[in-house]
Amino acid sequence: MPRVRWPKRGSLSYSPRKRAKTIKGRIDYWPEVSGPPQLLGFIGYKVGMTHVFVINDRERSPDFGKEVMYAASVIDAPPLIIGGIRAYEDGEDGLKAFTEVWAEKIPENIKKRIESSALKSKSKKTGDLVAFKDRIKELRAIAITQPNLSGLPKKKPEIVEIKIGGGAIEDQINYSNSLLGKQIKASDVFKPGEPIDIVGVTKGKGFQGPVKRWGVRILQNKARKTKRGVATTGPWHPARVMPGVPRAGQMGFHSRTEFNKRILFIGEDGSKVTPPEGFQNYGLVKGDYLIIKGSVMGPAKRILRFRKTVRRSRYPEAPPKITFTYSEYLKSPGRS
Repeated sequence: MPRVRWPKRGSLSYSPRKRAKTIKGRIDYWPEVSGPPQLLGFIGYKVGMTHVFVINDRERSPDFGKEVMYAASVIDAPPLIIGGIRAYEDGEDGLKAFTEVWAEKIPENIKKRIESSALKSKSKKTGDLVAFKDRIKELRAIAITQPNLSGLPKKKPEIVEIKIGGGAIEDQINYSNSLLGKQIKASDVFKPGEPIDIVGVTKGKGFQGPVKRWGVRILQNKARKTKRGVATTGPWHPARVMPGVPRAGQMGFHSRTEFNKRILFIGEDGSKVTPPEGFQNYGLVKGDYLIIKGSVMGPAKRILRFRKTVRRSRYPEAPPKITFTYSEYLKSPGRS
């Protein structure tokens, strides 16, 4: 058989492979939900990985009802402060923000991100939202993180928008007014066993050549000029390098979305999941945390955004039963 040659490895759906514009990730779409008004997302920080033993609750699985081991990710999820509400209307090319409402008391460290004079100039009264209910097409909560409650050695918070979904616009306005200036926990938005989407930025690997970046074959020893490159960049005409030719460039630090990552557990005492020496490259989990089945993108301490899932999932609605965690073994009396 003739030898098959591929011009390029890797998925072209991720091209161009450039660095993400923001380390917070990007959410371009929020799902439509039914029921009362609710927040559709949350924010956390990647801690590390562990493993747990769980009773398999998927009926079509060959291990249904048996104890299985899952690799799991630990996410530090301190409460968020809803500092403001932003209203959007229909614009010429999409949604357009036209008014904001800010809480009377907001954290002092938010001034590291936004000047207080800018808040006063933009802020409106809560009654303005009711007056503009005919113009409002979408409401989003302006969430402020509290990294001082996590294991991170920083104080400057992140500010992100989280859509408010469900119900009519009037119901969403009343719901947003009840959130203004209050703390929201992960357990108020998600529940154990629920599948979610995770949006984040992958590990940055810098400028890499085509062998590592695209997985092309290393050339023979007698190859001219280079071995860790492509033998030819294309024909003379057209007199340009075509997009299908693997080239060196940025690898990693890309914004990615993983769908239907299941929440195995939501806890409030981080000491129950933290090893005695702490997590490598992170430290101690102080408060609220999530245990997610499988791995998530990015290194330790990377900020991650969570969203209500937009795709159908086959996971059961009831939370899985966790029988054992690795941190319990490390803290057992038999170990010194």
